Amino acid sequence: MARQARQRVPEGPAPDPAVQKLRIRYTKRGRLRFTSSRDFQRALERALRRADVPMAFSAGFHPHPKISYANAAATGTGSEAEYVEISVTQRVDPESVRVALDEALPRGIDVVEVVEAAPGALADRLEASDWVLEFAGVPLEVLRAAVEGLLALERAEVTRMTKSGPRTFDVRGAIVMARVLGPADALADTVTSHVIEGDCAILRMVVRHTTPAVRPDDILTALRETADLQPPRPPLVTRLAQGPLDTASARVTDPLE
Repeated sequence: MARQARQRVPEGPAPDPAVQKLRIRYTKRGRLRFTSSRDFQRALERALRRADVPMAFSAGFHPHPKISYANAAATGTGSEAEYVEISVTQRVDPESVRVALDEALPRGIDVVEVVEAAPGALADRLEASDWVLEFAGVPLEVLRAAVEGLLALERAEVTRMTKSGPRTFDVRGAIVMARVLGPADALADTVTSHVIEGDCAILRMVVRHTTPAVRPDDILTALRETADLQPPRPPLVTRLAQGPLDTASARVTDPLE
């Protein structure tokens, strides 16, 4: 009879249990839009230590802080609405955590809101994103014609290279709303914390989160392939909001409510 292998058990006491979950909204502004997800994760873990947040840790030989990242924006993309969830071993005041974390993180990664987590998964509440794309050097009427042509299609397939190889998918079905604005109109149309930079044509759009995820870059590919839209330089892309989708108004609502 084969001898049963002994299961290795980490030495020392078990980690303290989590007693509270917090959901955090933060921004990626200015040059910090070029930080990768891994860069942010390292910065957040350092900031949590500096802010003396009583983090809960996983068990095992390599404990790590209990942090859940949700649908982070791609490197190079700005955002007013990024989200992360943390677990702590002592009950804390969410506003105190917000202030301490905001002071510990670099300017541009600004902690806007911290709330106690409601039941359910945060990722399930992130149904759509509200994007603004700023096209410098593209005439307003050229962008409007390209967007109207894309919206008139039933399907618009693009191919993206993934880790498992090229994948072709429809981007048109993910677009809930899209409209083209001039800078003056965009100032009234977008959230006040976002500043439109210079004279440019603006694309404001609400995109449903799908599998695979339809990114702004995929929609730019569709505009190039369907309307030969060739901006002289890549547009500045910023996520204004992400959260539950109100289909009646084509609005993205607050996932922390």
